[in-house]
Formats: sequence, structure tokens, C-alpha cells
Amino acid sequence: MQQFAAPARPLVQRMTAAALADPARAVAFQGAPGANSHVAALEAFPDCAPLPCFSFLEAIDAVRDGRADCAIIPIENSLHGRVADIHFLLPESGLVITGEHFLPIRHALLGRGPVAGVRRAISHEQALGQCRHWLRSHDIEPEVYADTAGAAALVAASGDPALAALAPPGAAALYGLEVLASDIADADHNTTRFVVLARQAPDAQPAGPHMTTLVFEVKNVPAALYKAMGGFATNGVNMTKLESYQTGASFAATQFYCDIEGRPGDAAVDRALDELRFHSKWVRLLGTYTQARKRG
Repeated sequence: MQQFAAPARPLVQRMTAAALADPARAVAFQGAPGANSHVAALEAFPDCAPLPCFSFLEAIDAVRDGRADCAIIPIENSLHGRVADIHFLLPESGLVITGEHFLPIRHALLGRGPVAGVRRAISHEQALGQCRHWLRSHDIEPEVYADTAGAAALVAASGDPALAALAPPGAAALYGLEVLASDIADADHNTTRFVVLARQAPDAQPAGPHMTTLVFEVKNVPAALYKAMGGFATNGVNMTKLESYQTGASFAATQFYCDIEGRPGDAAVDRALDELRFHSKWVRLLGTYTQARKRG
């Protein structure tokens, strides 16, 4: 609680009490009330009791400990790429991906005003990256903070007219700030993809197109990735995301985070996964869930 800026603490306290009183409705999110993750939680689960958490790990722990039914975590943005290191956090958590949600992002500059007097803007590094051209054109220095709405609360506490926050417009009313500028992202398509994490997968998947997310480590041999990926091409399984990452101190073995269309039980997906397993040291499925948006 004390990690949040003072103006956010009463809101955090009320929301936390409501969520803990009804954990079956609680949805954990990272950030202060008013953050984009809070907006995503309410869009994806309109009847939920949002549970604000200061970090991604705290949101995951809330689900793992039973204080929340699920968590909603941003993992990638159309302008600025990866948000949360879900391939590090999720395999260690024991949670599974059970859904996804796409949120159009509309950043605003919040402060005491006027815009001409603002010299620094604080926000999550993703928000700063998504508005970097606008900030540069207004000679405003970016400064990284834990989340967008938390930055707005910090600006409210400071009372400094030279300091502003990049945050959702709704955060202005929560923290007594003015909207100094609206829709300042560097592209109109600015969208963040969130995944929903739960302790276990649902007993039955809803109808409709599905996504499957997995991580794997290829063998340390020439053309290992090429061979591992061959089964997806020959079986007509569409891969929508492939990211490499390193763990530990070794630079010898590369691990990959992957999204594919389809689900285990589909004949083509099963054949592709069998070939992937043959050419990999290990493969771990992180979840199968209904597509929130058609790919392609």
C-alpha cells in the first residue's frame, strides 16, 4: 500500500477491501486506480472487483494465493513492443493463460498546467515510448515511473506545474488534475494486448477460433529453430508471434515464446507440436483460449 503515491492510497485501500471481500469476482491488475490495466479489467470483466497491485509479480501472487480469481496483464503494444516479460513470469507462477483482451490506448498529458510550462512528464516506460515524438516536439523530458495512473497520483502529490503525467484521461478526475493535451500517442493504431491469467484452465473452451501460447527451448545444433518450426508450416498452422529470450548466464541455448492459431486436439496443431517436441529440449504450453480478435 505504501508503495503507491499518497493520493492513490485511499482508492487502493477501498478497492482492495472490496476485492478481498469477494475474491471470486476479484481481478488483479498492475498499477494504481485509473491505469490502462484497470480500464482493461473493467472492459474484460464488467462485473469484477478490480484489485490494484503495484507490480506484475504482486498481481500474479494475488491469483496464486487465492486473493483474486484472475489477473489481467499487458504483454505487447502495437507501437512499443513487449510490455511484461510474461515468458519469465508465467512459467514460474504455475498460472495459465485463459483469455486475451485488446485495449485501444489513448494517452493524455495530465497536470496543473499550462502545457507550455511543463518540463518533465512521468509515466510507465511503455507510455513514454508511445509518445516520444510528441514529448520531444514539446521539449518535455520523459521520466520513468511504475505505471501511468500512479504517475498521475505522484504529480497530484507534488503540486509542481512543471511536472505532468502521461495517463488515461479518466485518471485526471481521480487525482484532481487537468487534461492538458489528449490523444498524444505517436500513432492512431496504438493498442495493447492483455492476457488473462488464472490458477487453472476452464473445464471446456468456448466455441470459436482459439489461440495457444507456449514456450520452448531448441537443441543447441545447427538449424535447430528451422527444423523445430517446420511442422507448423507443413501442417498449415499459423504462428502469430515468436520471440527469443535468454535465461541464466548462458548464451548457448535460446528459448522462445510463441503464439499459434488453434489448440491441442486439432489434428494439424497436434502434428506440429509433436514435431516441435522432437526438435526441442522441452516444450511447455502456457494456455489455450478464445481469440479476442481475428488475426490477419
